[in-house]
Amino acid sequence: MNRVGFIVSSLLVALALLSSMLFVVDQRQFGVVYALGQIKEVITEPGLHIKAPPPFQNVRYLDKRLLTLDSTDTEPMLTAEKQRVVIDWYVRWRISEPSEYIRNVGLDEAAGTMQLNRVVRNAFQEEINRRTVRDLLADKREALMADVKREVLESVRGAKPWGMDVVDVRITRVDYAESITESVYRRMEAERKRVANELRSTGAAEGEKIRADADRQREVTVANAYRDAQKIKGEGDAEAARVYAEAFGRDPQFAQFYRSLEAYKASFSKKSDVMVLDPSSSEFFKAMRNGNAAPAR
Repeated sequence: MNRVGFIVSSLLVALALLSSMLFVVDQRQFGVVYALGQIKEVITEPGLHIKAPPPFQNVRYLDKRLLTLDSTDTEPMLTAEKQRVVIDWYVRWRISEPSEYIRNVGLDEAAGTMQLNRVVRNAFQEEINRRTVRDLLADKREALMADVKREVLESVRGAKPWGMDVVDVRITRVDYAESITESVYRRMEAERKRVANELRSTGAAEGEKIRADADRQREVTVANAYRDAQKIKGEGDAEAARVYAEAFGRDPQFAQFYRSLEAYKASFSKKSDVMVLDPSSSEFFKAMRNGNAAPAR
């Protein structure tokens, strides 16, 4: 029984020892093997590997993927015209030489993030001090990012290389500092109101001009129509008078009688109409008084 226990214990110890000697490197990682605190080997290929058991050798892992560093500092920076602006930026970087990275930066990605953040901010501060707000927003924005990337690469590849590669530097937002944002908005609002009022004034003037022209054209059209109507009416009246004169000239007595009837008809158009005259002396009832009828035609 003691022999079986010894064998089982030996197997367990051997398995524990073997498990401490084997390690797996993921394809997304670097494996760094330490021997008594010194870097012995950097493993870049994924798979199963072997090392001496602790405490003789230990292994640590570093991320080999492309990493992103986002800005977290909201401290304003001064432009060339002394405007206080706040920028948001991000950097894409990766660990390229694990040995140099560990010696000159740190044992994990957080150490690289901390130091890279400081270098990038200083580079942005230096470049923004040379440029205006207009340059940051449009004209020289690409050149600014290229210059910052160049300065950062010079820092990480200096006398003591950091073992990292900076792939891209980008600005995501440029804004005025909060202390002056409100005044900027007020100026923008006032400018927009001025432009709006100017457009409204121009529109009102154009509207008045169009209405005045339309009124003038209407008056001209109505006057011309009235002139033409009066002309036509006058011609009609003249033609009617000529026809009446010609017709009545053929029989003056009948014409006189017809006109008297028209006068009687106009005078007594309603049953309630009353006229007080002396039939014996009034010329109005001459046709009735004479008792003459129009001659047969």
